[in-house]
Formats: sequence, structure tokens, C-alpha cells
Amino acid sequence: MKAKLEYIWLDGYSPTQSLRSKTMVRNDFTGTLEECPMWSFDGSSTLQAAGDDSDCLLKPVAIFPDPDRASAYLVMCEVLNSDETPHATNGRATIDDDDEDFWFGFEQEYFLWDVKTNLPPGFPVGGYPRPQGPFYCSVGANNAHGRDVVEDHFDLCLEAGINMEGINAEVAAGQWEFQVFAKGAKRAGDETWVSRYLLERTAERYELSINWEPKPLGKDLDWNGSGMHANFSNAAMRDNGDEEVFTKICENFGKNIDRHISVYGADNDMRLTGLHETQSIDQFSYGVSDRGASIRIPITTVQDGWKGRLEDRRTASNADPYKVAAAIIKTTKEALA
Repeated sequence: MKAKLEYIWLDGYSPTQSLRSKTMVRNDFTGTLEECPMWSFDGSSTLQAAGDDSDCLLKPVAIFPDPDRASAYLVMCEVLNSDETPHATNGRATIDDDDEDFWFGFEQEYFLWDVKTNLPPGFPVGGYPRPQGPFYCSVGANNAHGRDVVEDHFDLCLEAGINMEGINAEVAAGQWEFQVFAKGAKRAGDETWVSRYLLERTAERYELSINWEPKPLGKDLDWNGSGMHANFSNAAMRDNGDEEVFTKICENFGKNIDRHISVYGADNDMRLTGLHETQSIDQFSYGVSDRGASIRIPITTVQDGWKGRLEDRRTASNADPYKVAAAIIKTTKEALA
């Protein structure tokens, strides 16, 4: 039986990479990652190679059934140089230590974007909707804008086997969120990127695009930006029941602001202003239930006897989850060494 394999990768655009994909047809394919061969592409067309040495390689790393096309699969790939070393744009390769000790939950916010008006749905041309407030977790045509594409995307991700744990309308008109959870940094990144890919592709049918910018409506407007809050834990956090473990981790994050902000998304300074449930980008704080802190300690972690997770609220919506996870693992392990 012939199968369509959609190879998905990240290009070389900076400071924010874009998703790319192309389709291969394979005979007698049964759906395993091991059956997916290495493939090449023209890196000179994606800002990943020069024209006189343009071949880059795609290494399959995760596979999902494609619920939107018959006899098809989604194949997430790492980009390699022609000598099979990781390409400079390969964020997944920055994860040195990957096992199921670290669990990640990414809260991916985004704006639906009308390509005709260059505004989110729900925004009148030449003006603004009502102030934010009624749109969060809303229902009804006056408040919830773009639900059809969001629900279609939700269903497709679940059918693909992605561990999506929920969706909700966010605080601005046309702004939404989905949450992905996985055990292991690479798996969390794989599922988040494939979820983003499916969202982009689903929105095409509605003549909408996806705006991943952290503050697409401007820094000075009284609207929240878009983040990708990073929830994380390891065995010490989940099992020890020791407040000191969380204090050590938070304090070490405060000593490594640049390490994290450097991979937490482009133009994040427009979002991390100290307003709209954020801490300023050049400052660090942490606290229980504090949504204005850099790191929030969920009340459930305290109520469960200091067993649970932390939420880094600084991560922007356009950040690479691979690089985010790599930084979090490094800082957490340093704190507990």
C-alpha cells in the first residue's frame, strides 16, 4: 500500500524559525519511524545552506498518523548537515540529556489572523473591539472568534495521538491557547511543533494564518501578549516533598536570566514589561500563585506537600520548545547538583 509521508522541519529564518514540509510516497509502509528514510532538501531555499553546497538532510525523529489525509503520516525531522552532524538551526540537538525524568507541559498561546484585514478575527477594520475581559474562556459570537478552526485543530491533534490536554479562548479577541504535555524534553518539543504545524495547515482552509508573535498588537496597547508558559518537573520535584528543592531551583533560574531569555522568543521585550501578568524582562521573581512573577509556584504544588511542578511564565509564544526545554533542564540540574 502506498503511503504519504509529510516530512516536517524548521528552516533557517532568524530570529524566529518557520515550519517547512514536503511529501514523500513510500510503498508497503506500515507506519513505523524505522521505515522513514533520511531525506535531503535544498537548504539554499530555506536559509540553511549556500547555493553551491545546498544539500541538507532530514532525519526522522517522530511519526504521527495524519488524520487529515488518507494513508498519510506526519514525520517530524531534525536538520543535519551533509556529513550528518546537527545543523546550526537544529534546536532539538541542543537537548543534551533527555529521559522521562523531566516532564513538560507547554501552554501555547497564539492569535488567529485574517489575511484579508491583517487583523485577528473579531477586530473591526480601523479600530479595536471592546477592552479585554469578556473574551477569556468565552462563548457566543460576540466574544468567541474563530472557534471552528480551533475545534478542528483540537480534533486533528487528538486523532494524531498528540497528548493535547486542553484548549481555551484567551483574553483578547481572536486569541486562543492549547496545551501539550509529554514526558521527555524531545517528545514535548516534537508534539508541540507538530501541533503548530497542524494548526497552520488547518487555518489555511479558513483563509486564516497564525500569528505567533508575543505582542502582535503593539507594546503600548492595553492587551495581553501571547506566551508559551513552560510547566516542568523532575522526580525530585514530584516526589521529595521538600520546599527547599523548589527554592534552590527558582534561585538558580534567577542567576541565569540571560540563558533563558536568549531562547525564550524574539521580541519578548514587548511582552515582558511588568504589566499584563508578566515580570519585566530584565528582572526575576518567583512566588506562590503569582502570575506577575517570572516563575509561578502553583498552589497545588504547595497543597500537595511541595510535590509538583513549576511554571516559567517568561516563555514567548514564538519560542522553540526544544531550546526552552534544554535551558530548563540545564538550570534545574545545576540547582540540584
